[in-house]
Amino acid sequence: MQHRNSSAPLGLPTDSDSAVLVGRAWRTDLAGPALVAVRGYELVDLSAHAATLAELLDRPDVVDVARHALAAPLAPVRAVLANALAASPDPALPRLLAPCDLQAIKACGVTFAVSLLERVIEAQAGGNAARAHDLRQSLTATLGTDLASIRPGSATAQRLKAEFIARGAWSPYLEVGLGPDAEVFTKAQPMSAVGFGDAVGLHRDSQWNNPEPEVVLAVNGRAEVVGATLGNDVNLRDIEGRSALLLGKAKDNNGSCAIGPFIRLFDGEFTLDTVRAATVSLRIAGADDGFVLDGVSRMQEISRDPLDLVRQACGPHHQYPDGFMLFLGTMFSPIQDRGAPGAGFTHHLGDVVTIASPALGALVNTVQRSDAIPPWTYGVGALLRHLGRQRLPP
Repeated sequence: MQHRNSSAPLGLPTDSDSAVLVGRAWRTDLAGPALVAVRGYELVDLSAHAATLAELLDRPDVVDVARHALAAPLAPVRAVLANALAASPDPALPRLLAPCDLQAIKACGVTFAVSLLERVIEAQAGGNAARAHDLRQSLTATLGTDLASIRPGSATAQRLKAEFIARGAWSPYLEVGLGPDAEVFTKAQPMSAVGFGDAVGLHRDSQWNNPEPEVVLAVNGRAEVVGATLGNDVNLRDIEGRSALLLGKAKDNNGSCAIGPFIRLFDGEFTLDTVRAATVSLRIAGADDGFVLDGVSRMQEISRDPLDLVRQACGPHHQYPDGFMLFLGTMFSPIQDRGAPGAGFTHHLGDVVTIASPALGALVNTVQRSDAIPPWTYGVGALLRHLGRQRLPP
């Protein structure tokens, strides 16, 4: 049972006093990252207990380490979170990083009925936002509004698939939305995701785009799901809509993947069933036009169980010795007009995106262009050099 803590700062779960939270933070004094946990309202350094977060999540006693192992205090977590959103951050305070390092970053697409409809619209519109409104009305009349009740791979789904093939209306999105195989793709490279307070990036070629608020599972090197966090799988609708083969350009750019603020580890109170019942809210606040958009996703409406998605990502066919982060998909494809009637939603530079869930906290990012945010320069090689300097025990 969760107990609400109304004094929990933005970024932390409402029951933060009992949540087991781990992550990463940049320490200016060490010129490198540290493994961290939240204890009470203090951020503490766990780096003495593992070299990387991937290694920490492999420990069978990771919950006990996060709760009780000897750890040096770094700063009040409230100050760290507030500093990340400040106009002029204090460089002396730790800066939160995405809570993953060596893990692969994978994502699932078209796992909700609403996102299935919108992906088909993107493809049929050829990336042209002006055509979306009319296509949405036409496809809703054709597909119906009760897609959420159809289980992918079921006999009902196969009959619907056959019907669309007969009509010449099939698409790769309907295949993964209705067929037995989930869409699982590489969202970003290890060490490339941005964290709480950072800017996410839009490719300069995109004029039609939106955030994708998602729950992200943390899977360790033994293929065990050990926790969950929040993510923004930034979506460039016009680029992917032109061709599904442009998925790499649409999805994997500088700053196009945000994760955080912390991984909440599974324990007796927070479990995979908590994730299955989670709600995920989204707020987009425009900096230049006063625009505000709010939405809510309910994990109960997902068409594939999270464990099924994990099994499709890894198993005898594919191993991840350093673990992986798995975006579970979104049901949120904003269609509220922002500008010309019928043009739907697209980001403006400076938008503030807040993705929140009571059990996981909140992930806050601003929106800029991928070529205008700080370049990604700290990769696996830099991490290995940093660890060598620290002379951590094996």
